[in-house]
Order: sequence, then structure tokens, then C-alpha cells
Amino acid sequence: MDDGTVPLTEAAARALRLRVLPERLAVARLAASAALPAWADGPGLVSVTRRGGELSIVCAEGRVPADVRAERRWRALEVAGPIAFDQVGVLHALTGPLARAAVSLFALSTFDTDLVLVREETVERAVEALRAAGHRVESES
Repeated sequence: MDDGTVPLTEAAARALRLRVLPERLAVARLAASAALPAWADGPGLVSVTRRGGELSIVCAEGRVPADVRAERRWRALEVAGPIAFDQVGVLHALTGPLARAAVSLFALSTFDTDLVLVREETVERAVEALRAAGHRVESES
């Protein structure tokens, strides 16, 4: 490609290795002006995103207070990384099979890898769909 990006080949897409992280997660929403709460930090996956109208926090479900607006019962599937920044099509290789299996997702990216969160009640269907698409998925449930 002329722009220097490296496309993810179909063969490489099938070679993605993922693992299902063991913890149950929540996606919490706070006001954009809210300070980062102490409960957000701790072991396991933590993701914090602030944008114009909100502060979103993904963390272990058990740390989110009951009175905080949150979507609960998510599980994360993590791509084995690191993934090069110029690698193209990684999320597409995951979202396509999940969409065909009618599995809703919440996507996250870090410096080293990509993750897709799926509802706990759909995690088995998600794993089956990803395996059927040629991905290797290790369960840690």
C-alpha cells in the first residue's frame, strides 16, 4: 500500500490468538467533570476514557459502587500482543465473526493489544464464533 500501512492478510487474521480474561467487568459512566474515583484503580483490566460529555471506566465489576450508572456482566477477550501500530484489520477480523453470530461488543485498545468485551451470557457463543472463523481462543473462565 502506498500509505505505508500493512494490511492484515486473511491468513494472519485466522492466526489471531485470544484469551478470555477471568474477571467479570463493568462499564461505568460518570460526568465528564468527575474526578477519577479511587474505586476504579486496582488489579485486572482498567480502562479510563474521558471525552466531551463523559468519563467512562472499565474495571472489575465488584469495584463499581451500586449507585454508579454502569453496564455490568461483561467479559473481555484479549488478543495476544503486542500488535504493531501499522497492522490493519485486527478488530475487523474479530468484529465480523461476532456480528454474524449476533454478539454485541464493546471494543478497547491499548498500546500493545486490542480487546473486545462481550456480555457474559454471550461469551460462549463469541468463543465459538471466533474459533469457527479460525482464531485460537483460550478460556480462563
